[in-house]
Amino acid sequence: MRTGIATVCLSGTLKEKMQACAIAGFDGIEIFEQDLVTSALSPEAVRAMAADLGLGLDLYQPFRDFDSVPEDLLRENLRRAGAKFELMSRLGMDTILVCSNVATAEIDDDGLRAEQLGRLAQLAGEHGVKVAYEALAWGKYVNDYEHAHRLVETVDHPNLGTCLDSFHILSRDWDTAPIEKFNAEKIFFVQVADAPKLSMDVLSWSRHYRVFPGEGQFELDKFMGHVVRAGYAGPVSLEIFNDVFRQSDVERTAVDAMRSLIWLEEQSAKWLDAHDGGAAAGSGKVAGRRRYPMELATLPKVAEPAGFNFAEVKADDTAALEKLLGQLGFEFEGRHRTKDVQLWTMGHARVIINEQAPSHAEPAIAALGFDVDNPVIASARAQQLKAPVVPRKVQADEEVFQGIAAPDSTEIFLCQGSPDGTAAWTAEFGQAGEFGDGVSAPVGAGALIDHVNLAQPWQHFDEAVLFYTSALALEPAPFAEVPSPTGLVRSQIMQTTDRAVRLVLNLAPLIQQEDAGQQDGGRKSYQEHIAFAVDDLVGLARNARDRGLEFLEIPANYYEDLAARFSLDPGFLATLKELNLLYDRDASGEFLHFYTATVGSVFFEMVERRGGYDGYGAPNAPVRHAVQYDHARRPPN
Repeated sequence: MRTGIATVCLSGTLKEKMQACAIAGFDGIEIFEQDLVTSALSPEAVRAMAADLGLGLDLYQPFRDFDSVPEDLLRENLRRAGAKFELMSRLGMDTILVCSNVATAEIDDDGLRAEQLGRLAQLAGEHGVKVAYEALAWGKYVNDYEHAHRLVETVDHPNLGTCLDSFHILSRDWDTAPIEKFNAEKIFFVQVADAPKLSMDVLSWSRHYRVFPGEGQFELDKFMGHVVRAGYAGPVSLEIFNDVFRQSDVERTAVDAMRSLIWLEEQSAKWLDAHDGGAAAGSGKVAGRRRYPMELATLPKVAEPAGFNFAEVKADDTAALEKLLGQLGFEFEGRHRTKDVQLWTMGHARVIINEQAPSHAEPAIAALGFDVDNPVIASARAQQLKAPVVPRKVQADEEVFQGIAAPDSTEIFLCQGSPDGTAAWTAEFGQAGEFGDGVSAPVGAGALIDHVNLAQPWQHFDEAVLFYTSALALEPAPFAEVPSPTGLVRSQIMQTTDRAVRLVLNLAPLIQQEDAGQQDGGRKSYQEHIAFAVDDLVGLARNARDRGLEFLEIPANYYEDLAARFSLDPGFLATLKELNLLYDRDASGEFLHFYTATVGSVFFEMVERRGGYDGYGAPNAPVRHAVQYDHARRPPN
């Protein structure tokens, strides 16, 4: 599949955008007119630079408000078009995007539109230019891609075709199956964009909330499947209007964009294989995507992770972390024989404390390990999806972890899982007994990591969703917004089918990041946590209290509200209040949990799931946010 991207997707100058696109590995670009007009580069210099970078110049855009106008305005539009065709000749470009008229259309007559588009096609032919006519979703008279295609067919000129844009089609819920009946020679260009499902006018939705494939909710694999079935084999190009992307680092955004097209290519191939799988039976034809002119590549196949292998917290001074884990009932397993790291365990929950943080670095989540079937293959897939490799020094007799970096800088290690949930690398630790009594609390014997909550920088939230979807095969659940004292916190759950891995990505209000002195959006400015599941939360909480654990103090008002919402046994309610435990219940089961105080940017949550409860205690989240907000602003003792 030939990949492309419109320069409007990225921040920076035209020169910076072109360099970033080349670094990311795109085959070609669409030049957005404003980027050229504001560039210091001449058209000839742009053409030469593209050649040096190995980038094709696939589309010049946009040319607006051409059709459905009176004759005098049409003559002016043809004059404008001629000037652009001459400019394209200097650029070495042969395809221009012409949008259906929005602002100046006065005459709703398909016959007139066809005649006018025919005159444009004739002029384009004289300049060696192809016109790709696109139906804007908010076009005054032409807003349906099938309508635009009928006009193209009526004109029947070799220099006039159509541009199919997934946003204009899917935002209107148009059926994409008719694309398969289009003459592939009349599909001049294909643009793709994803988007969250929003209730707002289409123009505002398009101008501000488009995202890269895999970061929204459109069925792009189905759209592309129909495009491929039609016989189209030209560029598949990203056209994304997004305020965040145009403020973010240009090279990083370009890599995220390229990752999205790699993911879309694979998803489209899967869709075709699933829907064309039986086509070959008895027909002598090759099944699936191999029947069509466009070649769609796939990535190494990987299963979703089987579970968490470990969580790592890094700090300059680790004493507070050691004390906190000990109070919770974790057992100190010793230090690594060659690295300055400690291992703490409770059941199958493993926490690594890394003492190699830079000086004055407060505790923060640094890495997560996941159990996978084949770490090497999983790492190869992630690298093909542009994930940076995390180097890790090991001795000859030590476990080799395959490491990649997530968008928020968390290091992700792909570990060889074991049927019994153990990890061979724990044998590299020794000298236990330095901390605590060396005996795990009985109530924690069945503990495991239930979920991890990671704070995301505002400009990389969508990138993180795509990263975990494509590289780790986690599925996103519908996002939620949780009230906090400084605004709404957007929360996106990423999880495996069996819920063995639950990852919660939180987009904190920007004010909280700025308050922590992280105006660059660094995720460590906002609290994040690791949650551990146990079988007896009440017993564990009592033991932790006896060891001096500082709980997050829950207001008495919460328990009054809890009594009103649920008919709880008074004794049980008293126990919850006594131990600062929170409670939730649904039709499937119950959920008990408590939070520790925060150390640096990290705190821990202990949970107990009863029955089939599958949530995270969402009604209690505003309470946690409010209490943590208050505690963070209390003067030190």
